[in-house]
Amino acid sequence: MPVPLLWLGAGIAALYAGDKLQQSNKIKRQYVKHYPGEDDSLVSVQDGSIVCCGIFGVFEHTGIWVDGNIIELKGNGLIRGISPERFLTKRSGTRIHVLCDASGAPLISPHAAATAVANLYNYSDYDLIKNNCHRFVFKCVSNSEQSITSFSDLNLALFRYFASPLSWCLADIH
Repeated sequence: MPVPLLWLGAGIAALYAGDKLQQSNKIKRQYVKHYPGEDDSLVSVQDGSIVCCGIFGVFEHTGIWVDGNIIELKGNGLIRGISPERFLTKRSGTRIHVLCDASGAPLISPHAAATAVANLYNYSDYDLIKNNCHRFVFKCVSNSEQSITSFSDLNLALFRYFASPLSWCLADIH
């Protein structure tokens, strides 16, 4: 008799977890219309654009587009400008995505490019959770410090900053 009760308990727990995940995804879909890889619309990248690529199919890496390069916070803490090809090197992503509004127009902060350039070649105390590429990108966009630990946190912060649903479109970089 204990085995059927265990299975029943496990089934109830799985249903509960699945329901919580579905509720979370519905909330996220209110502010992100298309995640990277869901929309193949080509969008011209402009200075100050927020760009991202995938890392091993699990994480996203973000940066700011400036003069045909991407300014990023590297894992060793160096803020550097690199080519789009280098941005994708040693990462699973083969495409760069650009942050747009729901209609596909790039969302650009007026000071993102200048803030990113002003930080070039500086070092930041990199931490995967507390001080990562997403936090650097949001600091460039908003000129403010905010705790951003994940790509999901970044999306929510950008949604609030731009007051617009987000869509990650394929960057036309050629």
